[in-house]
Amino acid sequence: MMNNTLKNHYNFQPGTNVTGKWHQNRYTLIKKLGTGANGIVYLAEHNGGHVALKMSDSTVSVTSEVNVLKAFAKVQGSSLGPSLLDIDDWVTLQEKIPFYVMEYINGPDLLSFIKHKGFSWTGVLMVQLLSDLHRLHQAGWVFGDLKPENLIVSGPPTKIRCIDVGGTTIQGRAIKEFTEFFDRGYWGLGSRKAEPTYDLFATAMIMINLAYPQRFSKNGESGLVQLQSAIKKKPELAKFEHILLKALNGNYVTAIEMRDDLVVILTKQQKSFRQRKVNRATHTSTKNVQVRSSRHKQRKLKRTFIFLETLMIIAIVSTLYFIYVYTQL
Repeated sequence: MMNNTLKNHYNFQPGTNVTGKWHQNRYTLIKKLGTGANGIVYLAEHNGGHVALKMSDSTVSVTSEVNVLKAFAKVQGSSLGPSLLDIDDWVTLQEKIPFYVMEYINGPDLLSFIKHKGFSWTGVLMVQLLSDLHRLHQAGWVFGDLKPENLIVSGPPTKIRCIDVGGTTIQGRAIKEFTEFFDRGYWGLGSRKAEPTYDLFATAMIMINLAYPQRFSKNGESGLVQLQSAIKKKPELAKFEHILLKALNGNYVTAIEMRDDLVVILTKQQKSFRQRKVNRATHTSTKNVQVRSSRHKQRKLKRTFIFLETLMIIAIVSTLYFIYVYTQL
């Protein structure tokens, strides 16, 4: 983890120019985007566009993350991580700072997006995430530090993307980075070995986190019992209970299995929604017919009343006329 001295050294002001020693590409720092275990990420301007520039105190860390981004680029059909644009060193008066430049992914983080758009978006975004994770797993990698802070929702079209690949690990090794809430080891539900089930556990925990934005800590009871109780307390999670428990228990072998189960539930929900919509439309249509029928009857009664009233007036006038004529005889 970066020490405070290096963090202070890397605290550059907006407008600072960074020029690569080897490629001579020039970047103007705009603002700090975030600080991680292995470096600091800045939003920067380059050739009229925006990029994300990450500095680190460790050449090894930079090389490792660059290798991950290169591996991501080879995963056909996957856009989970940002594209790698440049890797170089910046030589200042004090030191040489290794850095790499990647695509800047603009958009809200996953928690903010769901807070604004609603939990109903969760299923669709998790289907996207699981599809990308499956391709990543097939390429021999595990994402590792999977959490909402590392996920950005870009668009249109709406797409979930990752902004930090620091925890991505080759399958079979020990997870390099993790966050307790999303770590199965913390909950006593598995090891920290890099395997697909580790990411699927974290995916389930992301869904739980979206329903509990403040998160919660482990209490004295079984981790599984506590998580199951949390799922049951939230109606938006309860409908996914079967899927969540399978992922928490490590019962899914691949991300595609979890994705397919999600699709089934979402399809059923969509059909149910459409049926309710049809029922409402039918009810509204029936009600409108009834209203129109009632109005028609009212108009018909009104016309009948006017006709009878007219006949009565004619009869009265005729009677009075005949009485007048009779009295004049």
